[in-house]
Amino acid sequence: MFYKTKIKDYIRTPPKLFNLSKEEAVLKQIKEEYEGYISKDMGIVIDVSQVDDIREGIIIPGDGASYYETEFELLVFKPELQEVVPGVIKDIADFGAFFTLGPTEGMIHISQTMDDYVSFAKDKVLTGKESKRALKVGDKCKARIIAVSYKDPTNPKLGLTMRQEGLGKLEWIKEEKKDEKENKKEEKNKSKK
Repeated sequence: MFYKTKIKDYIRTPPKLFNLSKEEAVLKQIKEEYEGYISKDMGIVIDVSQVDDIREGIIIPGDGASYYETEFELLVFKPELQEVVPGVIKDIADFGAFFTLGPTEGMIHISQTMDDYVSFAKDKVLTGKESKRALKVGDKCKARIIAVSYKDPTNPKLGLTMRQEGLGKLEWIKEEKKDEKENKKEEKNKSKK
């Protein structure tokens, strides 16, 4: 899920940036410090959306840099359990598929790609034995987040599934909806007889 988060922090502006306006120097330092930052509480910082307030700066003796108490807003992506996310299959291995969603990646174990016995082919395709459905690199899909781990804070791990109704390759979802409409139409015709 994407969020806008308000932050209040003291931003250190080194002397090499004193040639810029206070606003430019502070914005440059916020971007340098926060963009790409990852934490369990905040998520993944994507961008500094705006700077709301920059108070008067102070210089700490012995440092030479100025510090500004600043309020600003960040755009962050924080994956939530059970959230349904759109994405693209980035790579396929014999154990599952790597799924790109927004600013990060997740992994779909081979057993979670579809409700079928799934086999892996050397040309990086996962195929269902009975359904004959194929999953390839570049396929657009919908998946549900079933696990989030921040064990390595620089690289959060996401576990995903596509086995539930309304999930999977977009073409599969369209087929299911079409079949569902046809089944309802048949039931309606049967009940009229």
